[in-house]
Amino acid sequence: MEQLREIGEVLGSIRALMVFKDNIHINQRQCTLLLDLFTATYDSVSESMRSNLRFGEKNTSKWKILEQPLRELLCVVREGEAYVRFSLEPKLGFWAKTVFLQRNIDCTELHVHNLLSCVPPIIEAIEMASEVSGWDEQEMNKKRLVHSNKYMKQWNDSQMFAWKFGREYLVTEDLCSRYESSWREDTWILTQELQEKRRPGSSKHDRKMAEFLLKNGNESPGLFPSSILVSSKDYQVRKRLGNGSQYKEITWLGESFALRHFFGDIDALLPQVTSLLSLSHPNIVYHLCGFADEEKKECFLVMELMSKSLGTHVKEVCGPRRKNPLSLPVAVDLMLQISRGMEYLHSKRVYHGELNPSNILVKPRRDGYYLHGKICGFGLSSVKGFSSKNASSNDCFPFIWYSPEVLEEQEQGGSSLKYTEKSDVYSFGMVCFELLTGKVPFEDSHLQGDKMSRNIRAGERPLFPFHSPKFITNLTKRCWHADPNQRPSFSSIILRYIKRFLALNPECQQDTLVSPPVDYCEIETKLLKKLSWEKTTELVQVSQVPFQMFAYRVVEQAKTCKKNNLRETSESGSEWASCSEDEGGGGSDEQVSSEKERRLSCSNEVGMRKKKPVSKRASGLKPIQKPGTSRVRSRHPPLSPCGQSMRTHSESQLIVLSPKIRRSSSGHVSDSELS
Repeated sequence: MEQLREIGEVLGSIRALMVFKDNIHINQRQCTLLLDLFTATYDSVSESMRSNLRFGEKNTSKWKILEQPLRELLCVVREGEAYVRFSLEPKLGFWAKTVFLQRNIDCTELHVHNLLSCVPPIIEAIEMASEVSGWDEQEMNKKRLVHSNKYMKQWNDSQMFAWKFGREYLVTEDLCSRYESSWREDTWILTQELQEKRRPGSSKHDRKMAEFLLKNGNESPGLFPSSILVSSKDYQVRKRLGNGSQYKEITWLGESFALRHFFGDIDALLPQVTSLLSLSHPNIVYHLCGFADEEKKECFLVMELMSKSLGTHVKEVCGPRRKNPLSLPVAVDLMLQISRGMEYLHSKRVYHGELNPSNILVKPRRDGYYLHGKICGFGLSSVKGFSSKNASSNDCFPFIWYSPEVLEEQEQGGSSLKYTEKSDVYSFGMVCFELLTGKVPFEDSHLQGDKMSRNIRAGERPLFPFHSPKFITNLTKRCWHADPNQRPSFSSIILRYIKRFLALNPECQQDTLVSPPVDYCEIETKLLKKLSWEKTTELVQVSQVPFQMFAYRVVEQAKTCKKNNLRETSESGSEWASCSEDEGGGGSDEQVSSEKERRLSCSNEVGMRKKKPVSKRASGLKPIQKPGTSRVRSRHPPLSPCGQSMRTHSESQLIVLSPKIRRSSSGHVSDSELS
């Protein structure tokens, strides 16, 4: 309830800011879209809570499941408020805002995406809380049936889903069209304003900046004369970012930026620079504009300024002994952001090749708990001294981030390495290992240098600690599979659904035994075969996020129900076999197995009908009950001394054949334990 109140307060702040929306000269349509979305979400959640929950139970454990999903929504709304405030900020000049926001798509790809990702967990949390609300058992069973029927296969279609649940999940036809059109409308309005500033009557500086930004806003922006940057009165270099690095922190137009300064053949570099400037995604570092001096053969790339690298942050948080890794929700959220950034790059046929914690930059998000991650270090591989920025805690052994096929190509002396999507997936798996454990891969290994490289090619991988959650480590192990064809693609769907599981089950951070009821990797494999969003290399639209999560939920419910039915069938079959043996009625193993097979084959046909008792199915096999005794399962007759010795001997054999191997604290299995 406290989170809902705070969300209402932040929403009221956004409404107060939007009173002066006419003063928002850049991205006004997108700010209005955010306000409408947040208002619709708050009204929908409030109405759903009022209809399904009891206010008198707000301080009980029945509402506890709502805390983390609402906390996620609060974080999203606060970040949206910061976006609106930045667009309205009068202290930041028009030109600096234009440089920042001209090709920025954070409204849709960051804020709208995060909102649409946290809405399904909130809806499920309210449904789960309503199923235990009150004391009427019959009413609770009705709610469970209604919610179960919601996630049926007939709704596992994007059009049917939008028709049935579009309003609830914020994917109505009107909203989806606004997701796509708001950025284009703001871009057109900004272009008109820049053309006005280019006309006679404006100052020389304004005409020069307007001309520059109109060209920079094209789909394929080029390099501009370096005099626009270095000759500006407010241009100043503040410090270098890293020892001997090409990167510097500068101030320009009254705002701080990161600058990459390097030398090379400008004509040869132009296609690569143009490709970098055309990319735009909230999880890759924005390259805002580029300048060049052809006489001096030097180039300047202006980029957004971030706080630190992921490798540096992990060192600071985990401490020198690295005993306290990042919290599981923070690690999974960063994994999701990195996956989204790489998914975007691969959709543009850009392969990184150098993905490691040094090439992932982070900065704190609005709530101070999560981090905003951005990928850098891709492109411009031909620039002299390009590899100097890859310094990390393993700069002496950079091969730990490379896939076996890339190491094999290096061993054969390849002049130019051919990076692929699957080699990036392998590197991503190693980054996930450091996020989840707080350790650099292979740092505990006694082998280093060329021997370690050979071992990686032979199949050696870092070991997770014993307590690591299997539903996440299994995904990581798939990413670093020796066979590139067995590695998954950069699909962010499964990570989004894992994040949803963590929000609905916050206790799994303390109890490692808490895990999803089904294997999410299996769900992903099944969905990729049936649904259409992965059959194209194009990036999936943000409006499809709720349906993707709904489709996962449908498959998860079907698999869970099937697993429960099989378990019930197995348990009832074992009880029937036990009764037969107790009677001494000659129930052989063949009869028991045939009965189990018959019941398994009939389980799908029975459907929702009530099952008959097992004792009635097996005619003539009624347990004999003596007068005066209770109806409990009869015990086995006492074993003879020979039988007792045979049973004891067989149990001792089982104990010897299946020893319990325990890992050491480092996660490795010692040789003495294996012997």
